[in-house]
Amino acid sequence: MTIDAGTLTKTKQWDGFESGTWTSTIDVRDFIQKNYTPYEGDKDFLVGPTDKTLRLWDTLDKKYLSVEREKRVYDVDTETPADIDAFGPGYISEDDDVIVGLQTDVPLKRAMMPYGGWRMVETAIKEAGKEVNDDVKEIFTRYRKTHNQGVFDVYTPRIRAARSSHIITGLPDAYGRGRIIGDYRRVALYGVDRLIEEKKKDKDRHAEAPFSQDWARDREEITEQIRALEKLKKMAESYGFDISGPAETAQEAVQWTYFGYLGAIKSQDGAAMSFGRLSGFFDIYFERDFERGILTEEQAQEIIDALVIKLRIVRFLRTESYDQIFSGDPYWATWSDGGFGNDGRTLVTKTSFRLLQTLINLGPAPEPNITVFWSENLPDGYKRFCAEVSIETSSIQYEADHQIREHWGDDAAIACCVSPMPVGKQMQFFGARVNAAKALLYAINGGRDEISGKQIVEGYEPVQGDGPLDFDDVWMKYEQMLDWVVETYVEALNIIHWSHDKYAYEAIEMALHDTDIVRTMGCGIAGLSIVADSLSAIKYATVTPVRDDTGLIVDYITEGDFPRYGNDDDRADDIAATIVHTVMAKIKAIPMYRNAIPTQSVLTITSNVVYGKNTGNFPSGHRAGTPFSPGANPENGADTHGMLASMLSVGKLDYTDALDGISLTNTIIPSSLGRNLDEQITNLVGIMDAGMVVKG
Repeated sequence: MTIDAGTLTKTKQWDGFESGTWTSTIDVRDFIQKNYTPYEGDKDFLVGPTDKTLRLWDTLDKKYLSVEREKRVYDVDTETPADIDAFGPGYISEDDDVIVGLQTDVPLKRAMMPYGGWRMVETAIKEAGKEVNDDVKEIFTRYRKTHNQGVFDVYTPRIRAARSSHIITGLPDAYGRGRIIGDYRRVALYGVDRLIEEKKKDKDRHAEAPFSQDWARDREEITEQIRALEKLKKMAESYGFDISGPAETAQEAVQWTYFGYLGAIKSQDGAAMSFGRLSGFFDIYFERDFERGILTEEQAQEIIDALVIKLRIVRFLRTESYDQIFSGDPYWATWSDGGFGNDGRTLVTKTSFRLLQTLINLGPAPEPNITVFWSENLPDGYKRFCAEVSIETSSIQYEADHQIREHWGDDAAIACCVSPMPVGKQMQFFGARVNAAKALLYAINGGRDEISGKQIVEGYEPVQGDGPLDFDDVWMKYEQMLDWVVETYVEALNIIHWSHDKYAYEAIEMALHDTDIVRTMGCGIAGLSIVADSLSAIKYATVTPVRDDTGLIVDYITEGDFPRYGNDDDRADDIAATIVHTVMAKIKAIPMYRNAIPTQSVLTITSNVVYGKNTGNFPSGHRAGTPFSPGANPENGADTHGMLASMLSVGKLDYTDALDGISLTNTIIPSSLGRNLDEQITNLVGIMDAGMVVKG
């Protein structure tokens, strides 16, 4: 089917929009750039929650959330394997008529997603106090191979050893990989029929080429994408909506977009199911409806509030052990906002403010994870409102806009916590993190685990003698051990993603991408500050090992002072930067599945507790079993020169070595920022500006 650009321009749903390349090709960014209205004012136009919003939120809390808080899991559907159209329509209440759609047929009821792996599903069902359906179990243990089974069929002995010893933790080998942001805006802008027609053309583009495995896989995956889009239409029809064509009003644009996201979370349980970059897109529809006289500010805020309520009740069936790894039950429905376009205009809109206002109207919440792309040049009114909401709710995350825009463009969004990617153009093979701190202890002990005493890695010499550790010797051994650790880690990731594509493919999310996309392999490290401080102690102080009766080094006596990472001291900070660079160089040397581009994150926002639980004592003084500091943070209590100094230390890590993101978590008592709210806001804005200023 050939679609004429002139005909598309006349599509009634697009009346009032300026045309561009977006009318003839799938290009949401071009639509936004041609039509959005930057907003440089303040928060004065905002309104509070409507009565309908308050009633809905109250019903949700009293009838469902209160039960979940008591039981951990509200309910589980044990009869129906999840899919886009597996469940009939569900509502929070009869008044839930602003934005509709639930993952199952009842709020907070969790669905089985057994294509990832049956064992995790069965364990989670039993932990929730429910009984397993024997027929479903037989299907997924006898007749239908799962992703988890595929992975363990291929895992090598060294991967199993590394996994069991916790030097690699949290691998997505039994649940969805996540880190894929479908361009859910496409559903609203183009309608599903147009998206299907484009995918059909892509499927047949190589129809006359000789057979190859890549050619066959391409056609099969696109066919799965088309089927998923058809299911998406069917699911929306069950709620009374026809999403075959573009949305015509602001409420429809939000609803259509949410249906796209709902299809993803109905069919995948990824570690991070991010929502994307939506505010500028939605704002275009709001502004048009304002001009038409069919929308008020109260209604616009109500629509955004209703959408955020839906994002707050996303739930996946998880085991208690999963919750321990991630310190709770996060799902990172990340909504990215703020920043600038390549043309120098701010991407802040009035809907950017409306999103922040949900934290006032509905109260603080971790989801959706609101991530603001910060720049010192952002409109002052927006910066001050961000700071005010941060002070009041502690519910906003910030990333440096110039870094993201320089590497990923101005239509990028965050997948999970800190991982940027251009929306609809790229996906990531998510890979948890390798325990870089534990790798240092393995280097010192020649591959023996410092807790169990087991020989995990063969062929490496431990540190000899009982005298003080020598920095050059330890660094040499650490680099050698990293060769083994990184090679094992990447081998596991390649296997996982080969299996995931084969047995648990994310058809609807990939249907909302360009067919030809960039793939990255999201590697990462945990325990950076501990390694940096320990190596600094070995280099600048005197560190004597303490052995048990088998000769295993289990502790250290450290005498003398040494510089600590996180205090803007180049001696320690350079060690940290070298570690990040060294690990990334080793990752880059290994071939990646589907020619993915390797990236790295310095990230343990939640799993820092479980990493610490399974790791021993360090020369830095870090004690066995205690939590790691999160992300790229300095060691807990080691940063003695204030928040700005720690930000400057983190800023010395080369972003090109960690393009998957670098996380710094800071806690500030509001009263320490100033005597009153206005002063606190001003000072927090100043700290953010100073910490994210463009160098050079």
